[in-house]
Amino acid sequence: MVAVTEVGHRVADPAGEPAGRRRRLVPVLLVVGWLLGVGWRMWLSRHVPLPIAHTDEDSYLHTARALAGGPGGFSSENGPLRRVGYPLLISPAFLGERDFADSYRLVQLINAAVNATVLPLSYLLLRRLVPVRPAVALAAAVVAATLPATVFYAGVAMIDAVLAPLVLAWLLVVHQWVRRPGPLVAAGAGTLVGAFHLLHSRGLVIVGVHAGLVLLLFLRRRVSPAQVLAAVLPVLALALLNEVVIRLLGDRVYLLGDPPGGGTVRAVASGPGLLRVGAAVATQLWYLVVITLGLAGVAWAGAVRLLLRPTPAASPDSAAGPADEVGATRWTVGVALVTSVGVAAGASVILAGITSKPLDAIYGRYVQMLAPFWLLLGVGMLVTATPRQRWRRAAVAVGLLLGGATLIAARLAWVASRGHELRYGGFGAPDLMALTGGWREFRPFTGAAVGVAGCLLLVAALRLPRWRLPVLAALVAVNLGTMQVITDRLVRPVVAATAPTPRVADLGVRPGDRVWASLGVQWVLRFNLSHQVTWADVRWFGDDPPADADVVFVRWAPGEPDDWDGARYGFVRLGGNPQQRWAAWRRA
Repeated sequence: MVAVTEVGHRVADPAGEPAGRRRRLVPVLLVVGWLLGVGWRMWLSRHVPLPIAHTDEDSYLHTARALAGGPGGFSSENGPLRRVGYPLLISPAFLGERDFADSYRLVQLINAAVNATVLPLSYLLLRRLVPVRPAVALAAAVVAATLPATVFYAGVAMIDAVLAPLVLAWLLVVHQWVRRPGPLVAAGAGTLVGAFHLLHSRGLVIVGVHAGLVLLLFLRRRVSPAQVLAAVLPVLALALLNEVVIRLLGDRVYLLGDPPGGGTVRAVASGPGLLRVGAAVATQLWYLVVITLGLAGVAWAGAVRLLLRPTPAASPDSAAGPADEVGATRWTVGVALVTSVGVAAGASVILAGITSKPLDAIYGRYVQMLAPFWLLLGVGMLVTATPRQRWRRAAVAVGLLLGGATLIAARLAWVASRGHELRYGGFGAPDLMALTGGWREFRPFTGAAVGVAGCLLLVAALRLPRWRLPVLAALVAVNLGTMQVITDRLVRPVVAATAPTPRVADLGVRPGDRVWASLGVQWVLRFNLSHQVTWADVRWFGDDPPADADVVFVRWAPGEPDDWDGARYGFVRLGGNPQQRWAAWRRA
């Protein structure tokens, strides 16, 4: 547990160290660290000139281009879950007449700038939640900011690039709101929750948690009716903004996704269905413990103990005292726990309803945004705990790792015994793949071994103050190395397989051409060819080219029956890539 004295009092400055100089140094280090973080993320993304996470990237990019005044395109979203927040954020990249590669680089820069704010937000949140020294908080913040679960999606046009910093900012504001209630901070919390709703359907869980928090605080007379309004109105305003922007877009962005409905209900409305969803939830939570080297499990053990303790009385004066600090930390940790389970459960239910694809062995993308928070809290729980508390919390983490691996292995074996196979792909858990070497198969016991070894080493090392900074620096090195492995083993091969060559501009396709793409072109290549046509929405056709087509992208498979012959339609081949099975033809 975290004692009142641990949470309520800030750590005194080291003897002889000027407090003013340190206070000035920390902001400088945070700004420099943010700049380095932006540069590192851009360096990692240098190998990604075109989208690789289809069809999500395509959907966001088409919507962003339409919002910037350009042509629209398709979106794989469906009506009830459609969100425009991320396209709004990246839409400036499509202003003016730019080559798609340049716009995509600007999207990556926007992602990097937002994603790198995990560093200062992590520092502020850890210092607020747990009384660790600034040097330890700064080192832990660097670990959180370099965590592959945080960084991976910054290099592609995916909403996940901005969700981790948003989670940290929201929990930081929640802590401040409970600690020192006021209408301004209440409005800040509501605005961040509204931003979640504007960004992704995961925001529905956040909205639900926020509504519960507001209601509880009001019933316990911790906030006034004015603060309730201040906390709710921004959520409603941003939800309305989402609908307004969708109406303004009209049919320039057309939806291809199926709304959740009967399939989702049927997937969970049975005993086996609930078991499948429960297994998926447990797998996602187990994943968080592994990728944080047990620190999430340590944090959960400490968090549950903290929540079960009696609520301390609030400070009667205006200044926040030790009891106020403990109460704010309890509320914040409780909110984070409910959110983690809610997001994992919501994602599992929605994914279970997608019956057109096999179920995933693991899909950690939805809970990745919570990994930095639990890592930070886990560090704080180890640093401030007594030796007995450290080992008890480590025992809980080890139990979660081993128990989770056993259940996952049993699930995989059960599915295999019935002649089925769970889907396992690079975007489901790339960091887990790198840590376990499981590029082609899910290795739950290897993941558990990695987590257990890391957890025990951290518990043994972090008990000694002189070892804390070197150990946290070693974790940063592990994160950097893991990201490099992911880049070399996953990202670059995917780019090589999905980037069409040569560029369409090099073939003479130019602005003003009316371009169509054949369904015979492999879908990823078709999408990336279409992105290079920045002046129009490239639609699809079957065998016969549309009458108004100037240029078509079609299948080029010499000697095969489905090789497209444009000469019979009056087209001349401009070029292409027979190895990639595509060609561009122009009407003569």
